Amino acid sequence: MTDPTGREAVAAVWRIDAARIVGALARYTGDFALAEDLGQEALAEALVTWPRDGVPRNPAGWLLTVGRRRAIDAFRRRAVRDDRYAALARDLGEGGASSGGPPADPAREAGDVLWDPDQIDDDVLALMFVSCHPVLSREARVALTLRVVGGLSSDEIARAFLVPTATVQARITRAKRTLGAARVPFEVPSARERAERLGSVLSVVYVIFTEGSSASSGDVLLRTDLAGEAQRLARVLARLVPEEPEVHGLLALLELTAARFPARTGADGQPVLLEDQDRRRWDRAAIRRGRAALARAGRLGRGLGAYGLQAAIAECHALAASVEATDWERVVLLYEALGRLAPSPVVDLNRAVAVSMARGPAAALAIVDGLVAAGALADSHLLPGVRGELLTRLGRVGEARTDLEAAARLCGNERERAVWERKLADLG
Repeated sequence: MTDPTGREAVAAVWRIDAARIVGALARYTGDFALAEDLGQEALAEALVTWPRDGVPRNPAGWLLTVGRRRAIDAFRRRAVRDDRYAALARDLGEGGASSGGPPADPAREAGDVLWDPDQIDDDVLALMFVSCHPVLSREARVALTLRVVGGLSSDEIARAFLVPTATVQARITRAKRTLGAARVPFEVPSARERAERLGSVLSVVYVIFTEGSSASSGDVLLRTDLAGEAQRLARVLARLVPEEPEVHGLLALLELTAARFPARTGADGQPVLLEDQDRRRWDRAAIRRGRAALARAGRLGRGLGAYGLQAAIAECHALAASVEATDWERVVLLYEALGRLAPSPVVDLNRAVAVSMARGPAAALAIVDGLVAAGALADSHLLPGVRGELLTRLGRVGEARTDLEAAARLCGNERERAVWERKLADLG
């Protein structure tokens, strides 16, 4: 008789320990792509064995032991072609598995697995830097990070980003081939190279969170599981590289933004705008965590980076009792600083919104019209949406209608599109 809870245990352990297991296998084998495959093979074996035989005493150790045993088998098969693999097989072999005897019992061997905390940290950090390597496309970095660091299955990643599972699997396969062709080593980069590549890691975590906090398509506004995974990755990263202020800045931004999730949708799943949100529903524990992370980023010196500045803006909202009580002038100054540090049309558009609250819609419209003239955000619903709002406040209803219709047409998320349609209806 099988135990259905065994499959649940497999999923839970893999979600928690996937990075440690794949990282350790990558260190053992020196081959990132092989390590990820070995981890998946161990996972498949657990899905068969644990429901039947029960969950082992050391689940993560069991998976690592099976992965190592599969590695030895793979090296033996290659040994006839490559003496290097034969030597690795001898080095990795343990007990009967290394002497050609019957396979060892992974449940028994797992009890002997020792996790060196320092080595685990190095393995997980190396795994994050490899998964987010600049030779990969952004889509590939996201898929690979969620798979090997986050422990998500291809099906889960596909559901989160509303793409076919085959697409996710193809991205992961191509990513591993690219890393192999580029001969990317499995190691923690040097201090200089780490500083250069850290931005890639942070951007991947931010992209994952952004898709979770404001879904680009589909019929739900929030994907809290995806946003939560990004928060978990940011916390891991903050523990692994505590000396990097932007890591804490990103963590602060994610915590402070996620704090508003409970009030961002109503009981019917429809979006609730900031001015209409019940701030009593905001997660005060997340706000405290976010402010603590932001304070730590500030204490580390060198000034706040792009993520830290966005976190500081989020803090302004978190501290205000209402939209009217928000320190909009400070928000404008922070957006101006962000625009100088990381210029982008989206930053300018957000600055325009802050200016409209601090100084009125006419001043903000000048910024927005400048973006329109420059052809910025041509395919985004955000620009016509903001412009339509400003024109409505200025009483220019006909022009506002045109822009709000464009915003509704361009918006890919059904729930958010309904907001623009309601605003159109309110014009009369």
